[in-house]
Amino acid sequence: MDKSSSAIAKERFRDSRMQEKQVKQPLNQRLNEQLNKRLDKQPTRQASEQSGRLRDQPHNQRADAPPQQTRRDFLSGGLSAGAGAALLAGTTAFSTSPAQADDFFASEPDTAGGQNRAVKAYGNKVQAARQHLLSTFDLPPQLSSGDEERYAEDNYYASFSKTLPHNELGEVNTAAYESMVRALRSGENSDFDAIPLAANARRGLANPQGAFRFETAGLDSHATRLAPSNTFRSAEFAGEMAEVYWQALTRDVPFSQYDSNPVSAEAVADLSSLSAPPGAMVNGMPTSANLFRGETPGDLVGPYISQFLWLPFSIGSIDVEQRYESGVAGLDFMTDAGNWLNIQRGGAPSETAVVGEKTFIHTNRALAEYVHRDLLYQAYLNAAVILLGLGGAARDTGNPYSGRITNQGAFTSLGGPFIIDMVSKAGNMSLSGAWFQKWRVHRFLRPEACGGRVHYHMNGRAQYELPAELLNSAAVAETFRRNGTYFCPQAYIEGSPTHPSYPAGHATIAGACVTVLKAFFNEDFVLPNPVVANDSGDTLLPWTGDDLTIGGELNKLANNISLGRDAAGVHYRQDGVQGLFGGEQQALSLLQDHTRSVTEAGFEGFELTLFDGQRVRVVNGNVTPV
Repeated sequence: MDKSSSAIAKERFRDSRMQEKQVKQPLNQRLNEQLNKRLDKQPTRQASEQSGRLRDQPHNQRADAPPQQTRRDFLSGGLSAGAGAALLAGTTAFSTSPAQADDFFASEPDTAGGQNRAVKAYGNKVQAARQHLLSTFDLPPQLSSGDEERYAEDNYYASFSKTLPHNELGEVNTAAYESMVRALRSGENSDFDAIPLAANARRGLANPQGAFRFETAGLDSHATRLAPSNTFRSAEFAGEMAEVYWQALTRDVPFSQYDSNPVSAEAVADLSSLSAPPGAMVNGMPTSANLFRGETPGDLVGPYISQFLWLPFSIGSIDVEQRYESGVAGLDFMTDAGNWLNIQRGGAPSETAVVGEKTFIHTNRALAEYVHRDLLYQAYLNAAVILLGLGGAARDTGNPYSGRITNQGAFTSLGGPFIIDMVSKAGNMSLSGAWFQKWRVHRFLRPEACGGRVHYHMNGRAQYELPAELLNSAAVAETFRRNGTYFCPQAYIEGSPTHPSYPAGHATIAGACVTVLKAFFNEDFVLPNPVVANDSGDTLLPWTGDDLTIGGELNKLANNISLGRDAAGVHYRQDGVQGLFGGEQQALSLLQDHTRSVTEAGFEGFELTLFDGQRVRVVNGNVTPV
């Protein structure tokens, strides 16, 4: 009788724990030997006194105090007992209590906790790493949609292949695709070097080898877990691709006119007619009020655009008014077969982009251009600066500097530099998880490639397993009426980046950075003096509707950035929704690690609302529901 998957998982867990025990003792011995050798080479305080190089005595050390312990005396023969055993066992022996200035070098008799700071610092890192390791034992396998295997005999037409050799229909050369997959399975440099590009390619693949990068803090990229991507033939995929078409068709409609514009009304009617309308499971059936909106708490409240993309702020002595260059109304790209195929093969764009005037973000075209040029965590750095300028009432109440500590201010610990650094760390860290998922698991095709499949299926040159309701949608028909082809109109002359679609890198960064910001600020705080852009984007007007909170507007910011990439034609809704969850996972692990670093009394950890609405607290290295 075959074993159940549960039984197999339990056996693997037991085996891993046995292996851990087997390696622990040799590791302990090696660590002791290395540390003891190192400590023997360092002078004791007594030797320093004799050579006349006595360091300044601590303010609380009496002149007639007994002789100082040597480092070797303190460790009592190594780390196999006491601190060392606790360190390797992963216990909580290594507290984050304050310690005196020189105990990094020597353990003074009155050091808080009686521990050498170097050992405590090492122990905290080991504990954090061990916790992340143990958490992987309970992880389910990361699943894919199975489309790569399903269409392997059909030139992998549902998989990402941009910049590789393609035939005239934009279908990838099978050998070239399998060469790329071989490298992504082996991780060998030689296999990556052997991946062939198209003859006219001027762009390379976007760092597939980065999927193998390790993190030294927080959750490893390969420990993130996302839902499998939609299958190419599914109703969910039909709904999301139809939405991308409509986002392209409404790029120049001001957000404030969604309830009155006839094209927006057509989009609502068409998306509502599908068997799996995008976003409907969370937001309900499509309406003008929720059209193209995100699916997290706060997304449906107030204007479409987050306050953090409109409010002015200052960085140093630079005052910033958030006007950004946009594309030119009506100018889309890659709507003909020649330009489309050239871009699939990685060729240099032959079309010309024209930059429009600077405006406040008021249309999907303006939003798409913002997320075309933004730097890694730009929107969240700006948000952090705006939030830090709101004063103490906007800070999270669990921060001891919000009330308990009154004779000093937060700075390097739990203050502005700490927060901004955490946002930056979370942003880059989240990309490691995105790259693992994109390259090693899903390899999902971009909307521009799907547009090509629709085009050649509709004109009879090829047959693909596309959902009938997508092919029969008003979105596809209106695209053909405007352009004479079925290609998905792109906002960028180069189309998408040269990495797979699922999940979105912008979305994982958004998920990670917004999670960090929600941990440091009071999500219920009502933002003062909210604004809304007028129909032309040249003026900000006072917003007089519902109150807008920090938490809601941060969630909205994350979704604006994610869905803005959909509006450009380079992503689907699933890429953003799941990308937010992936970024959130890695940001929570980063917060877990940093709760071990804070020594202030009264620190209650970080409390925040997840994207699914659940409230959690992160404290002492753990995440627990509130």
